[in-house]
Amino acid sequence: MDSMIPMGQQMAVSKTSQTEMMISRQAQEVQGAIVMAKKFPRDEYDAMERIKRTCQRATLAEQAIYSYPRGGQTVMGPSIRLAEALAQNWGNIDYGVIELEQKNGSSEMMAYAWDLESNTRVTKIFTVEHKRDTKKGTYQLTDSRDIYEATANFGARRMRACILGVIPGDVVDMAVGECKETVRKGIGKEPINERVTKLINAFKVEFKVTREQIEKYAERNCADFGEDEFINLKGVYKALKDGQAKAEDYFPVEEEVPNPMGGVAE
Repeated sequence: MDSMIPMGQQMAVSKTSQTEMMISRQAQEVQGAIVMAKKFPRDEYDAMERIKRTCQRATLAEQAIYSYPRGGQTVMGPSIRLAEALAQNWGNIDYGVIELEQKNGSSEMMAYAWDLESNTRVTKIFTVEHKRDTKKGTYQLTDSRDIYEATANFGARRMRACILGVIPGDVVDMAVGECKETVRKGIGKEPINERVTKLINAFKVEFKVTREQIEKYAERNCADFGEDEFINLKGVYKALKDGQAKAEDYFPVEEEVPNPMGGVAE
């Protein structure tokens, strides 16, 4: 008798049942996809040619790579958008993000990627707290749209890692190299200085990062930027845009040191 069960428990049971039904239905769909994958296996040569052509599109290439700091160095890697493009063109890969449960101000999530031909599967289960960190502190998320955006953002990053875990590394490296080359060609023939100026303005408007901070990070004047510096800076922008890192990871804010004689030491 549902009337004897507290409303909160009823909702939890309903949520659990919906999740179980969703997973069961997905399992049936995957079984069918496995049969089709065996019947129509990928042509790896054709798949790599499709990936190359996709990476030659400026719209993808410009957001395909992100840069992030690691061990005092800057490492470049494929973005979420590039990972999705790889999965779509490599073929016979099932991937996605599922919310398993939502309770106590957090969501338990699962990201996965499954190569239906080789039966190689990478799964990551993680918890996303319903909160947002700002410079003014942390606050809880209560609006369903805000919660969805937070979980989707974290989920996309985990899904990216799963996809890259089932696609051969040399295919990924080839795609990254092709995207870099597309950016270097400067599709549209827009001068490098104009592209750099637009990117600097985007940093200032969206992340409050100044030209001086960018020049300190790059260790050179922005006017001297070439294609390699532009690609690296574009990667940093993409990392910040996707939430892979924070501005202070690249552009640390120097704290003012009090002068014992009064004022601030220079």
